[in-house]
Amino acid sequence: MNSSQTPEKPQKSSAETTSLIDYLKTWPLFLLPQHFLSSLIHWFMRIKQPAFKNFQISQFINLFKVDMSQAVKENSHDFIDFNHFFTRELKHDARIDHTAKNELCCPVDGAISELGDIEGEQLIQAKGHYFSLVDLLAGDKELSKQFYKGKFATIYLSPRDYHRIHMPIDGELTQMIHVPGDLFGVNRASVKTIPRLFARNERVISLFDTPAGSMALIQVGAIFVSSIETIWQGVVTPPRRKQIQRWQYHKEHSLSKAQEMGRFNMGSTVVLLFSEGTIEWEEQLRAKQSVQMGQLLGRIKL
Repeated sequence: MNSSQTPEKPQKSSAETTSLIDYLKTWPLFLLPQHFLSSLIHWFMRIKQPAFKNFQISQFINLFKVDMSQAVKENSHDFIDFNHFFTRELKHDARIDHTAKNELCCPVDGAISELGDIEGEQLIQAKGHYFSLVDLLAGDKELSKQFYKGKFATIYLSPRDYHRIHMPIDGELTQMIHVPGDLFGVNRASVKTIPRLFARNERVISLFDTPAGSMALIQVGAIFVSSIETIWQGVVTPPRRKQIQRWQYHKEHSLSKAQEMGRFNMGSTVVLLFSEGTIEWEEQLRAKQSVQMGQLLGRIKL
């Protein structure tokens, strides 16, 4: 399918309409110095002065109603800075993989933005907005063929959510790609109004061989997302790069389902891709639905 054509709407797409308020919320993002502000936040969230960082953390907990009883460190003063609080580890039983061997577990806490079929090589972003699989995958046409007519899910992590990312299925890491780009916000208003949002923002693409065939787990950056990291590479960004970077792996990293694979230092979005005919999403899942790491996301068909 040509990227200029409008594909049929995937069966589980949201029927939301876009309002004037949505546009008013997002147009300033085109004027802001996105990377400068994100770099500033990167520094700001790592200030270790006790009174300052304790104030930051306590205000955040009160504003977003964060449940600290789930955290390994329940006392907010125990974190060395805000970033360590934001990427806090949860107690072992706070998130458990509830799925069977042939099922996919949700990789994050968040809310489903969209979920369904890849229509040829087009993915729905929101009602009236689509983006290209090739664009999402750094312009790599050969790579995009692996996911042509496959399945996708986009999950948004709000500021209050748990920000470690886990494997939805066992996987052997084969490649990682860092794609520099914009840092638009990725909340619901932005998703509904900014064309090709996930294909233009900075992102880290991790590719795996799994029992369900090829899988891509894409960590999408956003304004104020000061850093993206993986457990095998550490911090991938910053530094900010101007060129696409690629890393190849040869049976160096095998990850188990529900194992941590990375994290956002501030929040953003995860996009999952699977090949055609390999999985089915859980029938009850819908756009805007809240999800939690470890819950049933889908089933393997192979």
